[in-house]
Amino acid sequence: MGALNDDGILRRLEDDRGLLARVNAAEQVADVLRTRILEGLLSPGTRLSEHSISTALGISRNTLREAFRLLSHERLLVHQAHRGVFVRDVTAEDARRLYQVRRVIEGAAIREVATAPDAALAAIDAVERECAEAAAEGLWRETGSANMRFHLAVTDLAGNPRMTEIMRGVLAEVRLMYHIFDDRERFQKPYVPLNRQVCDLLLARRGEEAERAMLDYLRRAEAQIVEEYARLGAGPEG
Repeated sequence: MGALNDDGILRRLEDDRGLLARVNAAEQVADVLRTRILEGLLSPGTRLSEHSISTALGISRNTLREAFRLLSHERLLVHQAHRGVFVRDVTAEDARRLYQVRRVIEGAAIREVATAPDAALAAIDAVERECAEAAAEGLWRETGSANMRFHLAVTDLAGNPRMTEIMRGVLAEVRLMYHIFDDRERFQKPYVPLNRQVCDLLLARRGEEAERAMLDYLRRAEAQIVEEYARLGAGPEG
């Protein structure tokens, strides 16, 4: 294969250096906003003001618009003509598809528990305790955030950053569904002991049992969300 020695090509690549910096900045901004969605701080239907966010983050509007574009591609934001950018509403059909993805990814990650490092298991245990403590204090938004971190920690068992990156986006979209529940305690409380059950099985490296428990858990959560959409009269398309 030939060497890259064309001066014209190299000059074009040098011109791209600034573009790379902008892309990296946009990705960092997208990660900030994605995290806020994951934490439940940005709810469906929220209008995202370019002026307010760019000022708060100390970034240019062009960088913010690129971040919006990235998050729109991930189905977390939606642009409405002549109105602006909004946090996306999700639907019952989204729930079915997202939980199908979760079963594939989390099941695959759990199957790696036999060879996972002790530190990965310790991280799962620590975040599960955070979730239980928040629930005990009746802090249901914080419980939901800790629950998201629990599932990310489970995904980390695979030791595959790409899987974790995919799961972070999936869970951010899932978190948007929490807002259909007026009573967060009714939705979240039953899963707190299930987190402990899965965690204990993982700490014992009983992978097959942990995977079965997690898949049952995810099917239960999916059914509850779809049922709530039906109760609210939202069809497959929301």
